[in-house]
Amino acid sequence: MKVHVDQDRCQGHTLCAMIAPQSFELSDIDGHSSPVDESVADGQEEQVREAVHSCPERAISIDE
Repeated sequence: MKVHVDQDRCQGHTLCAMIAPQSFELSDIDGHSSPVDESVADGQEEQVREAVHSCPERAISIDE
């Protein structure tokens, strides 16, 4: 599974990093999210899926 954050859509709500802190990191500059690694670590898939569904801007996508 791979995860991507659309930087044009991300508004820095931080929900993804709260839900899946091992998979998302926040910019110190603007608070926008990015994946720690494009490939989701084993055991983190459900948390990343929850983060995708929780993003109010729909900025996160996954490729199964």
